[in-house]
Amino acid sequence: MSFEIREATDLDLPSVLSLYAQPSFDDGKILSEEAARELFNTFQNYPFYKLFVMFDTQTERKIVASYAFLQMNNIGHLGTPSAIVEDVVVATDYQNQGLGKQLMHHAMTLAKSLGCYKLVLSSNTKRTQAHSFYESLEFEQHGISFRVSI
Repeated sequence: MSFEIREATDLDLPSVLSLYAQPSFDDGKILSEEAARELFNTFQNYPFYKLFVMFDTQTERKIVASYAFLQMNNIGHLGTPSAIVEDVVVATDYQNQGLGKQLMHHAMTLAKSLGCYKLVLSSNTKRTQAHSFYESLEFEQHGISFRVSI
């Protein structure tokens, strides 16, 4: 199989939403296409906030994975930007085939090309397999993440 990664368009949103509907992602809950399209359009207001999709070039360009990437400008760190990866998802039928690794290498290459000093992501403490995966790509635990539900 052959896969490619490209920036998503609003036409890709139904496919991305179906990836998010996986029970392991958001417990099967997803936004409506209309709400997703509105949020996707707000990405254009950010200096660099992109949704990327990976598609199977041999099956009519079926979208099989996705991630979001945000470059964040900083006043600290001598003005050097950082990057955040969010919403990493691979279709169940395509997991354990190296696609997640390709997505993360794409994100790391992009962060480096944008001059970012780091690329970060967060992962639920229950997702121990995901932690092992990220560690295999040389991500390391750094600091402690906190959140408050509001």
